[in-house]
Amino acid sequence: MEKSVSAEPVTLGGKTPFILRVLMFGLKPVHFKAEASSSFSTSFEVVRFKTCARVSRSEDGKPCALKNVGDNIAMEFQRSSGVLLHISSLPSYGGIGDLGPAAHQFIEFLASAKQHVWQVLPLCPTGFGNSPYAGSSAFAGNPYLISLEYLVDWGWIAGERIEGLAGRGGNVDFEQVEKKKLPLLYEAAGNFLDRGPHDPELAAQWKRFEEFCGAESSWLTDYAMYAELRRRFKTGAWTQWPEPIRRREPKALAQVAAEAGRMLAQEQALQFAFAVQWTNLRALAAGHAIRILGDVAIFVNMDSADVWTHPDIFELDEDLRPIHIAGVPPDYFSPTGQRWGNPLYRWDVLAARGFDWWVDRIRRSCELYDLIRLDHFRGFESYWSIPADEETAINGKWVKAPGLELFRALEAALGPLPLVAEDLGLITPEVDALRLELAMPGMRVLQFGFGDKGAHMHLPHQFVPGMVAYTGTHDNDTTLGWWRTLGKRERLAAEALVGPVNNRPTWPLIRATLGSVAEIAIVPVQDLLEFGSEARMNTPAVPEGNWSWRVPEGCWEPHLAAQVAAIVDVTDRDNDPLETPQTLAEGAQA
Repeated sequence: MEKSVSAEPVTLGGKTPFILRVLMFGLKPVHFKAEASSSFSTSFEVVRFKTCARVSRSEDGKPCALKNVGDNIAMEFQRSSGVLLHISSLPSYGGIGDLGPAAHQFIEFLASAKQHVWQVLPLCPTGFGNSPYAGSSAFAGNPYLISLEYLVDWGWIAGERIEGLAGRGGNVDFEQVEKKKLPLLYEAAGNFLDRGPHDPELAAQWKRFEEFCGAESSWLTDYAMYAELRRRFKTGAWTQWPEPIRRREPKALAQVAAEAGRMLAQEQALQFAFAVQWTNLRALAAGHAIRILGDVAIFVNMDSADVWTHPDIFELDEDLRPIHIAGVPPDYFSPTGQRWGNPLYRWDVLAARGFDWWVDRIRRSCELYDLIRLDHFRGFESYWSIPADEETAINGKWVKAPGLELFRALEAALGPLPLVAEDLGLITPEVDALRLELAMPGMRVLQFGFGDKGAHMHLPHQFVPGMVAYTGTHDNDTTLGWWRTLGKRERLAAEALVGPVNNRPTWPLIRATLGSVAEIAIVPVQDLLEFGSEARMNTPAVPEGNWSWRVPEGCWEPHLAAQVAAIVDVTDRDNDPLETPQTLAEGAQA
């Protein structure tokens, strides 16, 4: 923590003072004044988990992984199945999928289909290119995913103010979301700040807001400052900001806090709104024994609150610019490899600190998700290090990472963790050994299995229970789109396994995936709907046109749920993936 410095109270105009109790970068609590306004009603509510959720505590007293009564202590997965669909792809009002009614309706569909896992992509605020894997914070939620409809219900904003936004159909137009939805979110947050301290109807909500700001201050205040500066300087590239600010000099940050107190508070209010809506959605899922499988990218974006706040744990030079960056060597997706541009970690510095930043990050992930997929797991054993001045990834090299030491530190701090290793791509025996030593399930993708014999590791006859199996992932084409571009040899191989498909390969591959011995089977929602390449979510190494696909309205038909549920029944996957085996046995006997 930086040394505390004093800051003058910030005046917003009006006579009624209130205090937003957060510590701004070691500053004293920032004081605001706001005008009181007429009271209004709100249906705001934080739903508590009906499954008697408990949070274990580490030796330092901080919360560890969120576990429910009935979860097996070792976090071992039971036979189950689920669906991959990112929040932004839901048919929500406002031009982008969000945590509102459409998300709750999807939970009900999953329950009727006897699905027990909902896999989502990272929930972080997105930056350039709108990729959830290039977020501006590893800890914050994406404001775009906040439901304005629910903010109306809470009384944060009038219903007529959100009229005329993009509807529930069509792909996401991120430029329009930023131009039209985002200002309304800030308006709603401002209304809450003005009215919350004085309106009796909002008293409980305001109290929880203050508690939220205190509980999440380790990341929330830094993120709020970063978001405000990003808006002020019209760039998230913090290395281009004025020198005192990019180097986080206390006087410069105190001045920003004094000048932009209201905007900082609005950022915090939006994070609070995201947290409440996400918690309520998870509570609904928990009521149906549906677990959220979240995604943690191994690297963070250079243009992020994380690197700006913690430059000492990244490979940066004296001018705070990357020395080496992350990526992958040439492969199936790209002949020049992929130059991701993420700064690499100073693993020696992190190790000397007990991997504290990673402990905080995984602790936060456990607060958000029930299960966690670790993207690019192989980077925890060795990572592709590219000199920052190289234009492609060709001239990188493999560098060893302290994976086992890191995960042992995480286990010591947080206990057993419900982790899944994304171990696709160029996987060495050392990577496999690390995953097996950690008893972590890996991934298999049926679409990858029909090339040569070496690819057969992705076919069901080579699966073992400690796996999560997919028809495809967010980086693949849909199964129908894949089939339409498949060569004759691969088509013959696929039909040799699943029988003639008559150019409709999707359901035969779904049955093969769910019928396998893999502990968890996941199907992208595009495959359940038998959509083609027009529904692809992402094409790796292609910088534009990704992440925008949305589910059309009216897709959650009862007959589709029944079709999925029938396969679940015959493949014995109607189980909570984290329930104890004894509980499962008792349920079967009943």
